[in-house]
Amino acid sequence: MLVRDLTVDDLTIAHRINQENVPAVGHETFDDFATIFEMCSIALALEESGSVHGFCMVLPPGTAYDSPNYLFFETRFDDFVYLDRVAITATHQGRGGGPLLYREVERRTRSEWFTLEVNVKPPNEGSLRFHRREGFDEVAEMETRPGKIVSLMAKRLR
Repeated sequence: MLVRDLTVDDLTIAHRINQENVPAVGHETFDDFATIFEMCSIALALEESGSVHGFCMVLPPGTAYDSPNYLFFETRFDDFVYLDRVAITATHQGRGGGPLLYREVERRTRSEWFTLEVNVKPPNEGSLRFHRREGFDEVAEMETRPGKIVSLMAKRLR
């Protein structure tokens, strides 16, 4: 597997992968997904044999993104990148693609903090374990809408 820039030409397949991974990632219309992509400072594709099998989208501070999770970090951290979403096809999960994407984000950013959220309700135990192994610590929990609680996590990079 290799990691490369996610391009506009990849958005249809990346959106399909996103939708296949709901509720671990948020549901998005294609237009909203494309808008998020345009705000990204880092957008990566996980590719094998010429096909995209995963992606991640990372936003810098100061965007117009109105996600309550992003806004939590925007109001508390000066120097951060925010992983808005990462998703990998079922056939490629557990094969090391997540760490490859994260290492590339860390290599490309000069930010002090790498931030993200993980669902606590509905639970995403596998993701919580993965992010703890990757060095992320919970900084808060937040109910983002009735019945949905997230763990807001951060990893110091610098």
